[in-house]
Amino acid sequence: YVMLLTLSPYTPRFRDRVSPPGVMIRPYLNGFTIAFNVSQPKTWQPYVDSMHHFLAAYDDKVQEEKNIECIPGQYFIQGGHDSEEKKACQFKRSLLQNCSGIEDPTFGYSKGQPCILLKMNRIIGYRPGAGVPVSVDCKVQKGNESHLRSVDFYPGNGTFDLMYYPYYGKFTHVNYTSPLVAMHFTDVEKNYLVPIQCSLNGKGIINDLNSDRFLGRIIFTLSIGK
Repeated sequence: YVMLLTLSPYTPRFRDRVSPPGVMIRPYLNGFTIAFNVSQPKTWQPYVDSMHHFLAAYDDKVQEEKNIECIPGQYFIQGGHDSEEKKACQFKRSLLQNCSGIEDPTFGYSKGQPCILLKMNRIIGYRPGAGVPVSVDCKVQKGNESHLRSVDFYPGNGTFDLMYYPYYGKFTHVNYTSPLVAMHFTDVEKNYLVPIQCSLNGKGIINDLNSDRFLGRIIFTLSIGK
């Protein structure tokens, strides 16, 4: 009981061995296979609904009301006591451009060009990239590399801006919304199972550990039928 009294509910006591971040994708419904037929809306509508639900917290008006505009390209370090509420930087869904669901409410699924969102796991106090934004790239994990011919990344060149870090924890960083990178698969071979690996790249990032497929990378399968 005495030892418990020494623990802070706001930050971990020991942070000298924090692991690099893992990653996750959205939509995530039934495993890591995203399979649908373009001509059958009922096969891709669940993915679209999941995307809209996930991005509701990123609506531009919601972000403008709850969060502040920050200076890109630098960490947003906030002082004060650990228990003080921290401000959060705006991440508007409009930054995701063609994958925002604003102009195309089907996120490309109706055209056989699906958008998938990538987010890093939250780690209190972690500053990814050691001063240089972490970027994302995607490739065919195993098989014919020509099955994945084009991927567009948003925002910008597919990076996680430094201004969204460090994260201060759910008790004080109450309006924090994790930054995202949207991957728009504009040219994937149809009627094939295409295994894809998307990886984080940056200083201090580990993305090649065979025993952990979510550490710094994620592997999923696209199966797009006509």
